[in-house]
Amino acid sequence: MQSTRLDYSIFDKFNFERKPVGIKFLLNRPGGIEHLDKGLTFCQMFREAQEAEPFYATQENFTCVGPMLLGMRNMEPVAESGEIGAADGIYQEPRANRRIYQHIPKLAKDTVRYVAFSPVDKLSFNPDVVVFTANVNQAEILLRALAYSTGKILTTRTTPAVMCSWLFVHPFVSGEANYSVTGFGYGMKARNVFPEGLFLISVPYDLLPAFTENLQEMQWELPAYNLSDDERNTHFKKAMEEIVKRYQES
Repeated sequence: MQSTRLDYSIFDKFNFERKPVGIKFLLNRPGGIEHLDKGLTFCQMFREAQEAEPFYATQENFTCVGPMLLGMRNMEPVAESGEIGAADGIYQEPRANRRIYQHIPKLAKDTVRYVAFSPVDKLSFNPDVVVFTANVNQAEILLRALAYSTGKILTTRTTPAVMCSWLFVHPFVSGEANYSVTGFGYGMKARNVFPEGLFLISVPYDLLPAFTENLQEMQWELPAYNLSDDERNTHFKKAMEEIVKRYQES
């Protein structure tokens, strides 16, 4: 695989409890990293990558619908019918569950045979998606960095079931960042993959250069965050007066 091009050292400043993970979807077997030696779900592989050496997974390693989302095999009729989601109480009826399969992002059939995972501090490849596990304060900085230089609206897209598709596949195919909160997705919650209340933020490869540059340039702790109400009012009043003065003098 082609070696990583970006400098990811800016993320060291966050002191994340759980490391950000780079994920790459591959047609050919990656070199230089080991094959995962056990079966896991897609979301469990993500957690495994936070704590392990870089690895790659094949269809046989997935114990969930992951291969169907990655185009490794066709969606099974029983799954796509919605019967499972209704039986598990996620949806009222199969028809409600089956509707999500018209929208869930999937990769083209047979275009992916291997999926590589690596914590960002051990990356040896250019990831297709980097996924962060952050507390609220860290997430505020990360999400602000995504909009800092563009002003783009931050949106989130997900479903109660098969949330992994929205976290890992959707950003890659759409080019849009996405985020959710642990404790929401059915499979991840049922398997206790993470404690509740953490932000999962996915950033696709084409947004990573500006994203990392924004983090290097912008203020992480904004002045107003540490002011009293009176100090904040004074701060905003002074700033507004300066803005109005420049406007009037121009």
